[in-house]
Amino acid sequence: MATDTPHLPNAYRIAADAMIVDDPSQPRKVVLITRKNPPHQGKFALPGGFLEPDETVEQCCIREAKEETSLDVAITRIVGVYSDPHRDPRGRTVTITYLCSPVGGMVRGDDDASSAAWFDVASLASLDFAFDHRQMLSDAGLIT
Repeated sequence: MATDTPHLPNAYRIAADAMIVDDPSQPRKVVLITRKNPPHQGKFALPGGFLEPDETVEQCCIREAKEETSLDVAITRIVGVYSDPHRDPRGRTVTITYLCSPVGGMVRGDDDASSAAWFDVASLASLDFAFDHRQMLSDAGLIT
């Protein structure tokens, strides 16, 4: 029996992003981080990161939100799945983005985030985003 799996290359990675909003039914503010590390160092991004072997994608989203923003969050709904083969220069990455609401903590950048803060939805269009995070915010209706 063959042990290689060409249909599942090792380069595929799964990630989760947290779109943390003040009010999921009518968002006026969203939490963004400033990326501390390459790629896209210094650009704005949604908090998120790669799936650990022992967690679900939802657990990954909640963990990454806490690590990068110091906020405890609850997932409200899925925003979308992002799988463009060229969306991440580090390799093939599929990201699931969730709309979340804060349930505890105060916003403070940590881990891979040099900063984290609440941003008015009205100000998002002028910001320089990492990866395809502008598209994610657009898909959620936060950028027109």
